[in-house]
Formats: sequence, structure tokens, C-alpha cells
Amino acid sequence: MALRIVFMGTPDFSVPTLRALHKAGHDIVCCYTQPPRPAGRRGLELKSSPVQNVAEELGIDVRYPKSLKGEEEQKEFATLNADVAVVVAYGLLLPAAILDAPRHGCFNGHASLLPRWRGAAPIQRAIMAGDNETGVMIMKMDIGLDTGPVALTGRTNITPDKTAAFLHDELSELGAHLMVEAMNQLETNQLELTEQSDNGIEYASKISKDETRINWNRSAQDVQRHIMGLSPFPGAWCEMEFGSKLQRVKVLQAQCTTKIGSAGEVLTDDLVIGCKDGSVKLTHLQKSSSKAMLAEEFLLGNTLRVGTRLV
Repeated sequence: MALRIVFMGTPDFSVPTLRALHKAGHDIVCCYTQPPRPAGRRGLELKSSPVQNVAEELGIDVRYPKSLKGEEEQKEFATLNADVAVVVAYGLLLPAAILDAPRHGCFNGHASLLPRWRGAAPIQRAIMAGDNETGVMIMKMDIGLDTGPVALTGRTNITPDKTAAFLHDELSELGAHLMVEAMNQLETNQLELTEQSDNGIEYASKISKDETRINWNRSAQDVQRHIMGLSPFPGAWCEMEFGSKLQRVKVLQAQCTTKIGSAGEVLTDDLVIGCKDGSVKLTHLQKSSSKAMLAEEFLLGNTLRVGTRLV
């Protein structure tokens, strides 16, 4: 028998899980997502979330309350008579009344190897910290921040060529597969839960604007991880001088090299930049109001002389 599921999610990361649960034949009685946001150049249009768009495509009822703290919203949620709620990057905290309403509680697909990287930006933080691996965990939610017991785990390596965008897509698909398996086990009373360890806890705070600027006075490895971990959004950036004018440029991908030079100095004509130790070769860049491009394409219209210093 299919489970009665309330799905709660908002961005693209959530969509594969929604589609996978629907394809598996579960009865998704409602989708909760973030409200439509102002969009367009003047902010006059309202843009629905990716989850709302897919839910409507699949014929699923959609709700987008601004908060779930009110008694009326909690009563409406309870009337759905759900077996379980599946939560993937929803964006709102779930009060106890919501967590307790479904018969089997609420299960979250979280993109880290808990208890490492609880919180908002686990993918970016894992890359920037130099972790060798990451993954997705299916967790039964409790009132804490990503503190509930874990049901299933999927793992993947973090290699130097993986950006946050690449890991985002990889973990999104992995999480969808795991959630379907978790719901199948829950349906047959085979799902086992394991409490999280109290050791190795790290918090993945939101990425602030203050930490997006590239600091060339760090090691080449740290600079490369910083660039890859913030690619493509919000993007690590520096300022480059073109025609005596400094312009902000996002660096979307880079590779470590062994060439030595001063921190921030352009060492070669193919964009090898000196760091505190070693250097990085910038391979993908994006100027403001321009498309992302390979370094070779970027250099066709933007000359950076060897010896120039980036800031």
C-alpha cells in the first residue's frame, strides 16, 4: 500500500526526490514550498519555486504559508492525515506540532555526513574545508537542527574537479534514490534508525558576502577549494584591472599548479595566479553582466599582463 506523503521542499535540489516518490507510486497528498518571490528586472513578476512548478505539473495540491508557527496552519497540516512528511531543503523551521502530526513523523534528506555540517550550506562548507567525501543522510527529524536519528546514508568522494554545482546535482539524485528506499522500508516496517554521534559536529552556516572575495594570501589549495566551493553561486571573486579600471570578476573554477610567485600576481599569460604558496590556474571566469566562459575565451577580450596583481 502506498504511503500518504506530504512533501516539503523548495529549490531545484528538492525536485528529484519529489519526482522519484511520485514515480514510486506513493500518494503525495500535498506539497509545501516557499511562497512565490518577486522576479524580473523590476521585481514586478512573481516566480514560483521549482517544487511548486513540478507539483502543479504532477497535479499535486500546493501550499506556501510564510510560517508554520500559527495554530491555524498547524491544524490544516494535521487534517491532511499523512503517514509521513518528506522534507528536502524546504527553508522553514518545523515546529513540534508539525513534526508530530504525520503518523510516522517527518524525514529529511540532508546533504552531508551528519553530524558533520549540520545547517544551511553543507555542500559548500564540505568543499571549502577540504573534506575528502560527503553524502546524503535520510534522518528522522526532531526539534533540533539536523540532530535526529539517521536511517540511510549515501556517500560520494569530493575530488578537486567537483564544484558545489556538480555536488549539488550528484547529491540531489543520490538523495532521491535513498528517500524512495527509506519510504519503502518504512512502509514495510523495516526502517531502522541510529542516533547521531556526539563527536565531529560541525555547523554549515550560510555563506556571507564577506567571505566570497578571494584571498590570494592563502595557500593554493585553500584558494582552489574556496573557488570550487562557491561555484557558481554566490561565486568567489576578485578585482582585475582592464584599461586602468578595476572590474569585479567571478572565478568559477581553478586548478592548483606548482609555479611560484607573489600572492595575487599574474604569473603567466594563461592566468596562473600566485598564492601564499604555490599558485592556481583560473579556468572558468565570469565578468559582471556577462556569461561564464573558459579562460581562453575570456582572454580574447580581456588582456591581463604578466606581473599584474589581482586584488
